[in-house]
Amino acid sequence: MDGNDQQQIQPNPPSNSQNENHPPDIGGGLPVIKYWAEHTLSPEGFKLWKTLLHKSACLSCSWGTGGQKGGFTDEEGEKLQRCMKSVEAILAEIQPAISKHFFEQQSIEQLQQLTSLEADRLGRWSFPVILSQGSTHYQKISWDEIYQIAETAFKITPERVASYSSGRSSNEAAFLLQLMMRALGSNNLADCSDLCHAPSTFGLKQIFGTGTSIVSLKGLKQSDCVVLAGSNASSNHPRLMNELIKLRERGGKVIAINPIKETGLVKFASPAFPIKSLLTGSEIASVYLQPIPGSDAALFVGIQKSLIEQDKIDREFLQAYTENWSEVIDYARSTTWEEITTTCGIAQTEIETVAGIIASSPKVVFAWAMGITQQQNGVDNVSSIANTALITGNVGKLGTGLMPVRGHSNVQGFGSMGVTVRLKQEIQQSLEKLLGYSLSRVPGYDTQALIEAADAGKVDTLICVGGNLYGANPNSHKVKRALGKINTIIYLATKPNLGHFHGLAQQHTIIIPVLNRFENPHKTTVESGNNFVRLNSEGQTHLKNADLIAEVDFITELAHRIHGEHPINWRKLQDTKYVRQLIAQTIPGFEKMHDIDETEEEFTIGGRIINRPHFPTPSGKAIMFVNPLPQLTLPQPVDFGVSNYTSGIVLALMTGRSYAQHNTVVYKINDKYRGMTHRHCILMNRSDAESVGLQEHQRVTVRGNASQLENIEIIYGAVRSGAALMFYPEVNVIFNPPKETRCGTPAFKRVPVLVYTTS
Repeated sequence: MDGNDQQQIQPNPPSNSQNENHPPDIGGGLPVIKYWAEHTLSPEGFKLWKTLLHKSACLSCSWGTGGQKGGFTDEEGEKLQRCMKSVEAILAEIQPAISKHFFEQQSIEQLQQLTSLEADRLGRWSFPVILSQGSTHYQKISWDEIYQIAETAFKITPERVASYSSGRSSNEAAFLLQLMMRALGSNNLADCSDLCHAPSTFGLKQIFGTGTSIVSLKGLKQSDCVVLAGSNASSNHPRLMNELIKLRERGGKVIAINPIKETGLVKFASPAFPIKSLLTGSEIASVYLQPIPGSDAALFVGIQKSLIEQDKIDREFLQAYTENWSEVIDYARSTTWEEITTTCGIAQTEIETVAGIIASSPKVVFAWAMGITQQQNGVDNVSSIANTALITGNVGKLGTGLMPVRGHSNVQGFGSMGVTVRLKQEIQQSLEKLLGYSLSRVPGYDTQALIEAADAGKVDTLICVGGNLYGANPNSHKVKRALGKINTIIYLATKPNLGHFHGLAQQHTIIIPVLNRFENPHKTTVESGNNFVRLNSEGQTHLKNADLIAEVDFITELAHRIHGEHPINWRKLQDTKYVRQLIAQTIPGFEKMHDIDETEEEFTIGGRIINRPHFPTPSGKAIMFVNPLPQLTLPQPVDFGVSNYTSGIVLALMTGRSYAQHNTVVYKINDKYRGMTHRHCILMNRSDAESVGLQEHQRVTVRGNASQLENIEIIYGAVRSGAALMFYPEVNVIFNPPKETRCGTPAFKRVPVLVYTTS
């Protein structure tokens, strides 16, 4: 292992007292109230409040609220559950329309100079446009022309047609997208989840027989301890923080595991508790571990080893309800402490402390986000967490279990609807019955495979339902080149993003302006990260004289022109009530969808929440897997091909979102929690920088294995030695990471880089 990865943890790296942008000691708090006040009392305040109170699900993360219980209410009926993330997302959606003459004045070359923030601030797409081969400007296009081009583009060899999607849209649009594609004979249904939580889905499915959270919000409220790994929930899922605050208030423990000590995970002030929390803040982490990036499987094997040595494992549970448990126990027992601590960078005593907390807590929930999954061994990381839960009997009873924390408000719903390259056999059989013929068995492209196929000239047509395929992927130059080899790309979007200006097709790039979920003329549904289905009421757009379309309407009309009326009357599917009835017939656990229009009864999807130790696997038992310790090394400086540097250090770089950012959409350029005033920074440990003669605020070059970024400012922060952080999507351009071989997810959270200066 490289020496950089062997340096011991520094639980509290010293901050620079001279840093004028010293981060706050508490996350959330009065700045959130100030933000709300500024915007709700501003000229856009009426539109903002109207949307906040609309009966539709939050546009932000999978922990959002809304639906038929009201805009501020969660699935348990609790009020005041909106966060600043939802306000940011709404404000972006209620922007004015882009001027009808804007693209006459702005060339593609000019638009390609925009940042993510600047692209988003252009306003709302309000009319369809096309960029044709040889053109320098987007131009307005009629709907007849769009459908003519699209129909021709889709009537080709099915394997050369692909889709990409995000969780921004509805279950109904997702179901129709996959139905149209599979009826065509294509399984190329790439999705943004391929880039983030695919290891969660894959790992949980092989262990428990279900690929989603097995914990409900009700169950979380019953827990005594939450282990939160690889997550910055205080920035990305602020609603979850309310549950952690209540957990601590009732005497529970929170174990935070993250190579960066995030301010909001140490202490968080929630406006939901104005007396108890808002002014002074609430303690969150009882213990905070900062492991080496990518080493989580080793850390959890260490926790297992300590539990075994303390005789705190539940052998009766393991014997009755699991398979392969003895192999997992034997592996943890036989792995030496030296191997474990060297790999993860956490001292044995700290691991034993965490194991003791887990052992003494009657009910433990294990939660994680992309720090766990966006690794080359992401599936092993998930499996190691599951093993830890199982050996302590923390699965199969209320208040315990496994809970992936997903980033987008309906990303899980897209997977449920069949937008995946790993279609469940039950859904496949139902779809074949619906269509009256067998579906294609040709394996489909996940997101990374789609980029590879496009770069190899194997994709001619691509439809993107939301998302930012260009911005979300690593190795930006390669992605741009690959998309440029596709003949026709159709983007369905509410606002511009960098992909619309860089992810350009060879012949036709078409932007379809669509309505968001609180403007939609149809009732639609979405799914939360805890398997709760919400019903969105109809709405209206604030945009006047706009030429917008609902995604359901566009997809069904396109499908009609491709397929005709056989075997389905596609235009009839513009009635979303009928779509929901088909979903109820074809998607396991969604049976209640059939009557939701009449009952307005939002529901938890059947068969997913596990409150008794019986699992939807062939044997009814959880299947445990041995998870080998990762072999983590970093290249030497010479391996980066830089010969003329004066000072340099190789680090394990993590890519991450800033405080005011949702996926690839940037709302503010700074990150107040980390003391980073702009996006061209690298967050480093002081000792790493000074060990090679670098200083805070010095400008450096950061080189990955694909290219480099120059003039990057060093910021000292609470990141463990040997690691660093830069902002996504800007940093994506410098690296081409290894992938999780079982599900294709790139290792965004462990990117070897050389940070250096030249004379």
